[in-house]
Amino acid sequence: MEKLTELKHSLEETWHSLSDDWRHLRERAGSALTRFTPQGRNHKAAATTPTSAELPSANWALLAGDLFEDNDKFVVRLEVPGLDKQNLDIQVRSDMLIVRGEKRYEQESSSGQYRIRQCAFGSFHRSIPLPTPVLAEQASASYRNGVLRIELPKTEQASGRRIEVRGE
Repeated sequence: MEKLTELKHSLEETWHSLSDDWRHLRERAGSALTRFTPQGRNHKAAATTPTSAELPSANWALLAGDLFEDNDKFVVRLEVPGLDKQNLDIQVRSDMLIVRGEKRYEQESSSGQYRIRQCAFGSFHRSIPLPTPVLAEQASASYRNGVLRIELPKTEQASGRRIEVRGE
């Protein structure tokens, strides 16, 4: 009976550890999980577009990113390997940075078969909330070694003011 109790206790500890780790993974990677849509806006003519049987099965991928802030600006870094910079579209709308792109499917060879297919292809978009207003017209972006870097200068914080009501 004591062995059964020990086994039960061990299983409970394992379950709690797994559930804590899963929760932690979801919290850390939840916003980085990005859906790729196979029918992108820039696909080539139907004759060269791969069929659904040829496309990888992965429709989701992690686009890891960082949002860094100093006194003057925000710096957003997104890991988006395998893209051409002309296939990226970056917009600032209100308090949101929107990054769209398309990773085109490239077949390795016309013969042979894949044993593992985990790469996602197609169009995607990521929305990143910005904590304070930015000067969109002064933003800049660069793409190097698969990392997109966007600098967004901050605006002056909107200051409130007291409005007096005047009488007649």
